[in-house]
Amino acid sequence: MNPLAPDVTRQRIDKWLWHARVVRTRGDAAALVDAGYVRLNGKRITAAGQPVRLGDVVTVALDRAVRVLQVSGFCERRGGASAGRALYREMTKASGAEASSAPAYSAKVQPAKSEVS
Repeated sequence: MNPLAPDVTRQRIDKWLWHARVVRTRGDAAALVDAGYVRLNGKRITAAGQPVRLGDVVTVALDRAVRVLQVSGFCERRGGASAGRALYREMTKASGAEASSAPAYSAKVQPAKSEVS
Protein backbone atom coordinates (compact mmCIF):
# COMPACT_ATOMS: atom_id res chain seq x y z
CA MET A 1 0.00 0.00 0.00
CA ASN A 2 1.39 3.38 -0.98
CA PRO A 3 0.70 5.90 1.84
CA LEU A 4 1.09 8.88 -0.48
CA ALA A 5 -2.02 10.18 -2.16
CA PRO A 6 -0.86 11.48 -5.58
CA ASP A 7 -4.28 12.84 -6.55
CA VAL A 8 -4.51 15.10 -3.49
CA THR A 9 -3.21 18.62 -4.17
CA ARG A 10 -3.77 20.18 -0.74
CA GLN A 11 -4.61 19.33 2.85
CA ARG A 12 -5.48 21.15 6.08
CA ILE A 13 -2.34 22.17 7.99
CA ASP A 14 -3.45 20.50 11.24
CA LYS A 15 -4.16 17.23 9.45
CA TRP A 16 -0.88 17.37 7.52
CA LEU A 17 1.17 18.02 10.68
CA TRP A 18 -0.51 15.04 12.34
CA HIS A 19 -0.05 12.73 9.32
CA ALA A 20 3.60 13.77 9.03
CA ARG A 21 4.01 12.87 12.73
CA VAL A 22 5.30 16.30 13.66
CA VAL A 23 2.88 16.22 16.62
CA ARG A 24 1.21 13.35 18.45
CA THR A 25 -2.42 14.36 18.03
CA ARG A 26 -4.43 16.43 15.59
CA GLY A 27 -5.63 18.50 18.54
CA ASP A 28 -2.00 19.34 19.36
CA ALA A 29 -1.50 20.44 15.75
CA ALA A 30 -4.56 22.70 15.91
CA ALA A 31 -3.36 24.16 19.24
CA LEU A 32 0.06 24.97 17.75
CA VAL A 33 -1.55 26.71 14.78
CA ASP A 34 -4.07 28.59 16.95
CA ALA A 35 -1.27 29.80 19.24
CA GLY A 36 0.72 31.13 16.28
CA TYR A 37 3.62 28.66 16.43
CA VAL A 38 3.28 27.62 12.78
CA ARG A 39 4.38 29.54 9.69
CA LEU A 40 3.47 28.70 6.12
CA ASN A 41 5.89 30.05 3.52
CA GLY A 42 7.23 32.51 6.08
CA LYS A 43 3.85 33.89 7.17
CA ARG A 44 2.33 33.12 10.56
CA ILE A 45 -0.99 31.35 10.31
CA THR A 46 -3.67 31.01 12.98
CA ALA A 47 -6.30 28.91 11.20
CA ALA A 48 -6.05 25.14 11.56
CA GLY A 49 -7.96 24.78 8.29
CA GLN A 50 -5.32 26.66 6.28
CA PRO A 51 -4.48 24.48 3.26
CA VAL A 52 -0.92 23.40 2.48
CA ARG A 53 0.19 22.46 -1.02
CA LEU A 54 3.13 20.57 -2.49
CA GLY A 55 6.31 22.59 -2.20
CA ASP A 56 5.07 24.79 0.66
CA VAL A 57 7.52 25.42 3.49
CA VAL A 58 6.13 24.83 6.99
CA THR A 59 8.01 26.18 10.01
CA VAL A 60 6.95 24.78 13.38
CA ALA A 61 8.17 26.00 16.77
CA LEU A 62 8.07 23.00 19.10
CA ASP A 63 9.05 22.62 22.76
CA ARG A 64 12.71 21.92 22.10
CA ALA A 65 13.32 22.86 18.49
CA VAL A 66 12.20 24.77 15.45
CA ARG A 67 11.63 22.56 12.42
CA VAL A 68 11.51 23.74 8.82
CA LEU A 69 9.82 21.24 6.50
CA GLN A 70 9.04 21.33 2.80
CA VAL A 71 5.79 19.56 1.92
CA SER A 72 6.49 16.71 -0.51
CA GLY A 73 3.31 14.68 -0.25
CA PHE A 74 0.00 13.93 1.38
CA CYS A 75 -1.71 10.81 2.66
CA GLU A 76 -5.30 9.92 3.40
CA ARG A 77 -4.64 8.03 6.64
CA ARG A 78 -1.97 8.41 9.30
CA GLY A 79 0.64 5.72 8.90
CA GLY A 80 3.85 4.74 10.61
CA ALA A 81 6.95 6.84 11.14
CA SER A 82 8.41 6.02 7.72
CA ALA A 83 5.14 7.01 6.02
CA GLY A 84 5.17 10.29 7.93
CA ARG A 85 8.75 11.08 6.90
CA ALA A 86 7.79 10.54 3.26
CA LEU A 87 5.47 13.55 3.44
CA TYR A 88 8.20 16.17 3.88
CA ARG A 89 11.80 17.10 3.27
CA GLU A 90 13.61 18.31 6.37
CA MET A 91 15.17 21.71 5.74
CA THR A 92 16.34 22.32 9.30
CA LYS A 93 20.09 22.20 9.67
CA ALA A 94 20.89 20.30 12.85
CA SER A 95 24.04 18.71 14.17
CA GLY A 96 24.87 15.80 16.41
CA ALA A 97 22.07 13.88 18.08
CA GLU A 98 19.45 16.33 16.82
CA ALA A 99 20.23 15.41 13.21
CA SER A 100 19.93 11.67 13.78
CA SER A 101 16.26 11.71 14.63
CA ALA A 102 13.45 14.21 14.76
CA PRO A 103 10.81 12.79 17.13
CA ALA A 104 7.24 13.99 17.28
CA TYR A 105 6.66 16.24 20.26
CA SER A 106 3.45 16.86 22.09
CA ALA A 107 2.35 20.46 21.80
CA LYS A 108 2.38 22.10 25.20
CA VAL A 109 0.73 25.38 24.50
CA GLN A 110 0.31 27.44 27.65
CA PRO A 111 -2.72 29.69 27.90
CA ALA A 112 -1.94 33.38 28.24
CA LYS A 113 -1.63 34.34 31.89
CA SER A 114 -3.66 37.27 33.03
CA GLU A 115 -2.28 39.39 35.81
CA VAL A 116 -4.64 39.96 38.70
CA SER A 117 -4.13 43.06 40.83
